Amino acid sequence: MEGTWLVAGLGNPGPGYAGHRHNVGQMALAELAGRLTASFTTHKANATVAVARLVPDGPRLVLAKPNTFMNLSGGPVAALLRFYSLDPSRLIVLHDELDIPFDTIRLKSGGGHGGHNGIRDIAAALGTGEFTRVRIGIGRPHGRQDPADFVLTPFTRAEREVLPSLLSDAADATEMIITHGLLEAQQRYHAPRA
Repeated sequence: MEGTWLVAGLGNPGPGYAGHRHNVGQMALAELAGRLTASFTTHKANATVAVARLVPDGPRLVLAKPNTFMNLSGGPVAALLRFYSLDPSRLIVLHDELDIPFDTIRLKSGGGHGGHNGIRDIAAALGTGEFTRVRIGIGRPHGRQDPADFVLTPFTRAEREVLPSLLSDAADATEMIITHGLLEAQQRYHAPRA
């Protein structure tokens, strides 16, 4: 539990993308920052960063939003790991996931990128995929809509009603990974809902 963790929320920059499915990682990061009353400032690593602790004398969290587009997330994340002298094992990435139903989160460490360009770029920049991911389900488009277009659309009205609880779950899961470890967090968040 000691030490520093880098928690990166992925998305695209600018207000035009803010409510899109692809930005749900940054939305979850904002939820976590709000809980910790952490405010973001510009960092030389081409990211905005907020530093906070879950509890007094607890681990330090560096909450980061790359200022790049999603498919160029690796440079800022790698630069922040270097700046804070952290190993990739101390990195948690919050991101959208097409292959998980909406309103579901899944947690994992390592593995492939599953076609996610942000994760692909981070793994390439770090030279490893061995970091933790909080995968926030956005589901797949219905019909023939191209997934690349689907991720750049806003949530529906019905989805927006559920979205706060999904973001809260993602923030809770991130906290639990840090305080209790990945396995315990997986057992909690991968269990079927009652």
